[in-house]
This record gives sequence, structure tokens and C-alpha cells, in this order.
Amino acid sequence: MTPLPQTAFLLAAGLGKRMRPLTTETPKPLIKVSGRPIIDRLVDALVRVGVKRLVVNVHWLPDQVEDYFAGRSDIEVKISDEREALLETGGALAKARPLLGNDPIFILNTDAMWAPPTPSPLEALAKAYDPQRMDELLLLADTQRALGFPGAGDFFLDGASANGPGAVARRGEAASAPWAYAGVRIANPAKFDGLSIEPFSANRLWDPMLAAGRLHGLPLDAFWLHIGDPQALSDADVWMRCHGH
Repeated sequence: MTPLPQTAFLLAAGLGKRMRPLTTETPKPLIKVSGRPIIDRLVDALVRVGVKRLVVNVHWLPDQVEDYFAGRSDIEVKISDEREALLETGGALAKARPLLGNDPIFILNTDAMWAPPTPSPLEALAKAYDPQRMDELLLLADTQRALGFPGAGDFFLDGASANGPGAVARRGEAASAPWAYAGVRIANPAKFDGLSIEPFSANRLWDPMLAAGRLHGLPLDAFWLHIGDPQALSDADVWMRCHGH
């Protein structure tokens, strides 16, 4: 078992265009679901499993994100400032690389979460991550056990079990795939060394890992909520309240 990462990178810089008009004056990570900001639930989950340090990128309404973290004393926070240019996921990791250390890290989107909160999929990822075989291990949600995800799925998963990971393959030309990236992964930050600090997606990182068979996926054993637009937010709010979250 890989020791639980002590550092996590939170992607909090996005413009939240699909969530407008709610994000006109509020950054997407601070939008509330069932009375609490999405990012609040994610940070709590990280603290519960023993993460000590957060690196958070900021761009849209950055002062609000920084003010939120100024109010938390239970975890060390370092800001990766993207005020001058939004860098997408890949560029964000390239810019933040000096802050990430050399041990495996969690990387989390801030527009999705899982319920119920325990057992923690973060612990499951750490248990399943094998750096000898994997550069990254993605948490994958069953598209039939999800809310707010209208897509056709992202990946096929080969060889996974209820308690273990499998190799992933892209949906490609298939009409659909059963698994969606759930917005959480564990990664080796050394793979971000030497990257250009420019806007690019995670696909530039994942393509060579896929080719080498070093990108794996772990099924999420929980209901998944993807909160990408106002309707998904409304649905998630109803679902959380109905289930006592």
C-alpha cells in the first residue's frame, strides 16, 4: 500500500462558464450544495484522511478563493497564482510543480463529489496506487450511478475488480463507455517536470501514459455527483438533502 499522500492539488481557477449566471460573482468552487461550498466538502475529506498541504490554483475571482482558505487553520495552503493567464489542467500542474514536492499527490477537480463520504475513495486510491506500474490512478464513476453527467462516458476499464484497479482505454469511436473520470486522481508529480507553462489539457499528460499502459482506473464505490451547470446543481442539492447530506 502506498502511504497516503500528504499533498493535494485543487483545481480552483476555472471560469465556470456553464454555471453562469451563478458564477458571475462567485467562483465555482464556492457555489453551495445543500448549504455548503463544494470546495468545503472536498477539503474536509482531504483533512479527514490526513492530507497536510494543499496547493490551490486561482484565476477567476481569486480573492474570494484566497479569503476562503484564509479562514481554514486545519491545513497548510499554498496558492498557485494564475491571475495573468488561465492555464487549463496541464499548464496549471506545470506552473505549480515547484510547490508539489516529489511524493505522490492527490489532484481534485472542484465541480464533483461523492456521497456518502465514507469509506473514503481517497484511501482506496492510495491503497490501490502502485508507482511501479502506474504514473496516475484515476477514480472512475459508473455513469449509471451518477447525477449531473450527461456525457457518453470517458473510459473502458480492463481487469478491475470491486477492490482493485484496472488499465483504462479511451472511449474512442465507441458510442458510449461505462466509466467517467470522477475528478480525483493520484499522480507522480515527477511526470510534470520540464513541462511548458502554457494552456493545455490533461490529455497531453495522459496520452503517453495510455500508450505505455501506465494509466489505470479505480471504480468509485459511491454515488457520484457532477455539478457542472445550474440544473445539475439544483439536482445535487435535492439529492443531498433527501439523503441527509
